[in-house]
This record gives sequence, C-alpha cells and structure tokens, in this order.
Amino acid sequence: MIIGLDFALALLSGTLLALSFPRFGHPAFAWIALVPLVLALSGWRGRPGRLPGQPPLRAFLLGLASGSVYFAGTLYWTGTVIRTFGGIPTIAAIGGVILLALYQGAFPAIGALISSRLINRAGVAGIFLVPAAWVATEYFRGVAFGGFPWVPLGDSQVTVLPVAQLASVLGMYGVSLLVAFVNAAIAYAMLTAGRARMSALAATAVVLIATAAWGSLRIADGSLTRMGTAIRVGLIQGNIAQEDKWKAGEARRIFTTYIAMTHDAVRRGAEFVIWPESSTPFMFEEDPVGQAAIRELARELHVSILFGSDQEVHGATPALYNAAFLIGPDGTTLGVYRKIHLVPWGEFIPLKRWLYFVSPLVDSFTDFSPGTTMVMLPVGSHLVSTAICYEVVYPSLIRQAVQAGSELVTTITNDAWYGNSSAPYQHFQLASMRAIEQGRYMVRAANTGISGIVDPYGRVVQQSAIFEQSALVEQVRFLTIRTAYSKIGDVVAYAAMALIAVALIVVRRT
Repeated sequence: MIIGLDFALALLSGTLLALSFPRFGHPAFAWIALVPLVLALSGWRGRPGRLPGQPPLRAFLLGLASGSVYFAGTLYWTGTVIRTFGGIPTIAAIGGVILLALYQGAFPAIGALISSRLINRAGVAGIFLVPAAWVATEYFRGVAFGGFPWVPLGDSQVTVLPVAQLASVLGMYGVSLLVAFVNAAIAYAMLTAGRARMSALAATAVVLIATAAWGSLRIADGSLTRMGTAIRVGLIQGNIAQEDKWKAGEARRIFTTYIAMTHDAVRRGAEFVIWPESSTPFMFEEDPVGQAAIRELARELHVSILFGSDQEVHGATPALYNAAFLIGPDGTTLGVYRKIHLVPWGEFIPLKRWLYFVSPLVDSFTDFSPGTTMVMLPVGSHLVSTAICYEVVYPSLIRQAVQAGSELVTTITNDAWYGNSSAPYQHFQLASMRAIEQGRYMVRAANTGISGIVDPYGRVVQQSAIFEQSALVEQVRFLTIRTAYSKIGDVVAYAAMALIAVALIVVRRT
C-alpha cells in the first residue's frame, strides 16, 4: 500500500512548510511543519507501540513527497515566468515547476532517509538527530551545483525579530536548526509519556525563551543604529514593465524617468542614489550619449550613482556580464561589479554543449559570463558592496563582501519577471536575513518592487509597494563592526554534517 497515514503526514508537512513563507503563509506554521513528517518517518501508526522506522526507499519517498509539496507551493511562480517570458506552453511550464520541485525536494528526501535510519537504530531518541539531518541537507541544497538556497526553514522567521537575532551568531542555518529542534521536540513529546515528555517540552521551552529574550535585549540595545557614519540613500523604483524594458520606442521614457526621479531624491536629501538591476535601456559602456548623460547627472547633483547595466567585453575572448556600475560625484567610473551567481536557464544554459539535440534553441541564447571577484565600491571614504538579483539569497556571498570590507550592503534587482506572485515578497524577506547575519544596513532597489531599507536588526525602516513608481530616501549608516556569524560562518552546518556522519557510524540498532 503506497498511500497511507505516513504519506498523508508527509504531504501535510509539505503544505505547512509552504505556508511558512510569504505571500500567503505565516512564520508560525514553521514551528510545527516538520512534526507530521517526523511522525511518519518514525513508523508511527496512530496508536501506542514500537516505532519501527521506515524502510530506506519509503523514507526517501516520504521526504520527497513532503519536499516536493514544500517547493511547489513556494516556487510555483517559476512556471509563470517561463510561460510569460520564455514562450513556453502552459503544460511545459507546469512540467518545469514539477521538475524543479522534485529536484529541490530531493534534499529533504535525503534528510528523511538519514533521519529514518537513525530513528530505526536509536529508537525515539533518534528524533533529536533530525534537526542536524535537516540542516545538513538544507546546506547542501544551497551549495550543490551552484546552489539554490531559496526559502530555507530559518528564513521563515526573519519577521519574528527576537528569534531571528540568532542569525547574527549562527547564521540562517542556526535559525533553521532552532526551528527544526522545536519540531523534533514536539514530535518526541507526542511519541513518549511521563517524565521523558515533560523533560523534552521543558528543555525546549527554556531554549526558545532564552533565545527570544536575548534577541529582544539585542534589539532593545540598538547600538548598531547609532554607530558609524550616517548617509542618506535614495532608492529609485522606476516601475518599468518587463515587456517595455527593451522596446526601442520606450528607451527615452525609461531613461528620463530615472533621471527625473533621481533629481527628486536628491532634492529630498539623498547623497547616494541606487537604481535597480538592468535599469538603463542601453548598455552603459556601448552608448556614448546615454553614458555621457549619466556622468553629467552625477556631476550636476554631486552624488554617487549605482545602477545595473549589461557589460560587453570585446577582444579575443568576448564576454557579456550582468553588471553594476558606480559613478562618482565627479562623473568617473569608480567601480564595476559583475554578477557571480547567474540564474540557470535565465542567464546561461547549463550543460549547453551536451544539448546538441535542441541546438536551434540553445544556440540562439547568448550566455552571460559569471563574475569572479567580489568588488568593493567606494562611496566617499567608505566601501559598499552590491548583490545583483537573487545573489542576495546566498549567505556566503554577502559574508564574503563584509569580510572584504563592505560597510553597507546593497542589492539591485528586477523582480518584474515575477508579476504579482509570492516571489517579490519572498525575495525581500530572504534579503532581510542578510542584514541580521552581517550586522549591516541592507538597501534594496528593485525595478517594480519591493524596494526598501532594512536595519542591522532586520527591522524594515522603509519599503515600497510592488508595481508603483517610488523614490525612497532614508538615512543608513556605514558600519565596520562585525557579527559573530560574519567571523565564523556556517559552523552550524558543518557541525550538523559532522554529527550526522558520526551518528551513522556509531549509532547501532538498539
């Protein structure tokens, strides 16, 4: 029998995981989302008795069922993107979402397989190894084959600020571990009785209350909002429809919109202006007229302007980059950052040389080349970094920027691709976690929203709505102090992997 209580529980977990994230969910669901899956992996049959665990294949399939629902519910918008802008038939777009959900779901499936083996060997106490298995496989999901760390469990809590402060010490994976631990303790309590149940619940309550109390004190202290040097930034959200961005007849309107909005932001006190990804309707270095206009704008207003524009490199090895340019108050180019993490199928075709059987399709696609270094951008006497589009979801990349000296983290994006789906809300939330991790202000300029400023504690200081033309002006601070996480990195993930490896070797059937 394939469909049974265990698969119903696994599907329930997947649903609760999906409901832990915006736009339609709530972070409270995350604290119980893994409980049904853990019960299923234990072999629980809805009544007291021995917990046999699950056979390896069934455990994997339970995890895959849960993970696939989790990611289908949070990444459904990818189908709209490839159907609307890729010209893909609806049925093929649905197939693409299913394949992506299955691939992403394979990581929780591996975690489920490991968890089931440990429960089978250690009995009900093995449940407390489930959080380590979850974090280990979640980390691999973020790094394997370039990684895609979208909606990890810990990021569900970025708006629960007292709990989210844990990320300043242990990173996003530390928050994932805490949430998974609470889930495991609840499952353990449901499968035990007496002193064991009370001890598990009491210990969990102490950990959770202590974490939230410390986080509340950290926020109340707020010293990071008083340190460093203040500067007023202007975020320009032009609200340019994706279908208009490269229409020849729209170029003048688009460009003059950004120029006019920049004048307005500077009149309101902006000292550093940021435009979104691919904001210029031309390649900056390839268009003498447009290039001169931006340089003159910076000189006239005496501000630094950071903006996104494609960059073409000519020569023996030509290349195309998704880049960010910083123009100084004197009109000179002070720095260029080239996007390092490219979007598969959007900015490059993976394994292109092997896809000869669809050569007419892949040969017509011009790949972007990845950047190779994290470039610091000078604003006055301070250093700034930027991440382009979904690069901001990579904790290690933003940590690398802070290690290199970044005092202010910026990100530029074009979320017009995603329409009125959950994606812009998820993207903004994922970016906000980087502010807490690194103890930096995070400023985000998006073409159609959400643009905003997040302080080093994860508090949203100001933000725009989506699909509105908006110029936000707000004070932020250049900061140099580093959080514990920025120094130690993803130690929690490494420790989880080590613990699981040791447990699989040492723990034998009881």
